Amino acid sequence: MEFQVLLSNLTNPTILFFVLGIIATQLKSDLEIPASSTKFISLYLLFSIGFKGGQELAHSGFNREIVYALFFGLAISSVIPLYTFFILKRKLSVSNAGAVAASYGSVSAVTFVAAVAFLEAQKIASGGHMVAVMALMESPAIVAGVILMKKYDQQRDGEEKMNIKSVLHHSFTNGSVLIVLGSLIIGLIADAKQSEGIRPFTTDIFKGFLAIFLLEMGMVTAKRFSAFRKYGLFVSLFAILIPAVNGSVVAYISQFVTQDIGNRFIFAILAASASYIAVPAAMRLARSKADPGLYLPMALGVTFPFNITIGMSLYFLIVNHSG
Repeated sequence: MEFQVLLSNLTNPTILFFVLGIIATQLKSDLEIPASSTKFISLYLLFSIGFKGGQELAHSGFNREIVYALFFGLAISSVIPLYTFFILKRKLSVSNAGAVAASYGSVSAVTFVAAVAFLEAQKIASGGHMVAVMALMESPAIVAGVILMKKYDQQRDGEEKMNIKSVLHHSFTNGSVLIVLGSLIIGLIADAKQSEGIRPFTTDIFKGFLAIFLLEMGMVTAKRFSAFRKYGLFVSLFAILIPAVNGSVVAYISQFVTQDIGNRFIFAILAASASYIAVPAAMRLARSKADPGLYLPMALGVTFPFNITIGMSLYFLIVNHSG
């Protein structure tokens, strides 16, 4: 059973396209997806996930379990940066430690999309409210990272002061968060019969667009993988072990929040994922001295491939064997 789940994930066409992207870059192929197309596809994927989540939430209603799920997601996003920061600070500068901690406390929308596709392959559904959980988990980690940098970095000059209010505003109005939450609300309030008209767009072509997007992600990953080699083995191990620990622990303790297999799996993948979109944008706004050549390749070059190849199978097995 365990081997079949892992094999099924590794032979998933969307994952294989990710591998193809890595191979294409290593072979120095001229294969390229236009930036405008990639941006459109990413917006489409987030829109589709958000809208379908809103539709499912409209059908299931709002109950106590949803409230618990939202608070559980916020707790995960707030706690992870706190303990990872102090682990990282032993080897990295305060700014780099804060940025990496924020990345691993926040979430990856693309990993979330891949996780939804994984569940669909297993013929398991997740609650529509998990889209809202994902969106809400973006910001607490960013704010925690900025506060930790502000508290422990005593060498900043006056120009390096961080405006936490601006960072908080940006993290909530970030394009990926806005499109997901906006689509969720629209799906929630939209007329069910009218919504049937766009179902083919939000459902039938979803996996095809995901495959093309992961092809691009594979190429980007391969280009950035070597960027952080100067930081040594420590960051590489961190980028694998911390997500594995976070995802595994949450996969187990999520049974005390919900018994739904799909929702527990999504909680695990959110805890294990690392942001490489919202956090870099927030760090630039905060004018941090953190090196994007460190936290971007860690999240995208190591953690993302680990999660979609091995991590998801690991968390799924823990969810199925606990509770």
